[in-house]
Amino acid sequence: MSFGIDDLPVRDELRGKSPYGAPQLDVPVRLNTNENPYPLPEPLVERIAERVREAARNLNRYPDRDAVELRTRLAEYLTKTGGHRVGVENVWAANGSNEIIQQLLQTFGGPGRTAIGFEPSYSMHALIARGTGTGWISGPRGEDFTIDVGAAEQAIAEHRPDVVFVTTPNNPTGNAVPAQTVLALYEAAQAARPSMVVVDEAYIEFSHGDSLLPLLEGRPNLVVSRTMSKAFGAAGLRLGYLAAHPAVVDAVQLVRLPYHLSAVTQATALAALEHTDTLLKYVEQLKSERDRLVAELTAIGYDVTTSDANFVQFGRFEDAHATWRKILDRGVLVRDNGVPGWLRVTAGTPDENDAFLDAVRELKKEQSA
Repeated sequence: MSFGIDDLPVRDELRGKSPYGAPQLDVPVRLNTNENPYPLPEPLVERIAERVREAARNLNRYPDRDAVELRTRLAEYLTKTGGHRVGVENVWAANGSNEIIQQLLQTFGGPGRTAIGFEPSYSMHALIARGTGTGWISGPRGEDFTIDVGAAEQAIAEHRPDVVFVTTPNNPTGNAVPAQTVLALYEAAQAARPSMVVVDEAYIEFSHGDSLLPLLEGRPNLVVSRTMSKAFGAAGLRLGYLAAHPAVVDAVQLVRLPYHLSAVTQATALAALEHTDTLLKYVEQLKSERDRLVAELTAIGYDVTTSDANFVQFGRFEDAHATWRKILDRGVLVRDNGVPGWLRVTAGTPDENDAFLDAVRELKKEQSA
């Protein structure tokens, strides 16, 4: 007699759900997970080895529980690049931005509380909300995937959520959210409950515009979350962080697991932060390739959403999944995010992007024949 997950006493809100994940297929060109396609430069690899070797000598001891050196270096990076002075007391780090989001929802969400996001957006916000027992509210977006401020304010006033998520640049659509929109939603959130507003800036280094870090000034219920997975080309590191009022940093430590950041993780992240100038040069290359994808896809005849990220949403297709399969049959893996009529492609190396563009040109010719 078979026994499966449905036979376990799983919480009701988890029944029938699927875990997050993109296909991991062995194909020549993989452009489906928004990774940075460039391997870490050799000097950084050597520096990581040095720092990890130093950390290995003390692996019999627990790591720095509060990751003070790492948070100090992250604060310096944010101050240098974000247009706003940030101190170590304003920064917290965890295992990927997903753990940052989880800790925020554990602290400010939970049973009997709710969170709202404006969809389509990063699907992990809803999944982590569900995992923490936080009720999820799907807020509205316009047909052009922008946030309609009036409709969003109305949704916040009606539902009075405890946590509001704003993703900019938005994933999977790629468009940035203006500062004025975030300010309006923050004011609406404070009038409704007040509640926490989390600005997810996972892709901000690829944006045409500026970070919203300066909005933290005078707004203690505002949080900006970041990651080292994208711009730093360190998806395998799993390091995320937030900037916020010191009280928020104190609050999330109430739910953090003891010694949650390993000594090896901290050492690797510190090495990467020593090479930010080099890594951000790769970002400039990817921004150029992203813009090339937008221009080429538009010229081919596809609809393209304006992108401030390292990926491009394109369409429109009667059957997006069937189109995804046809592109895959040509050796290129893109992302079917479930947005009706649309697919998403990550900006890769010039050769990878050429292979993708050749595939979709062939597809367009087939459709036109």
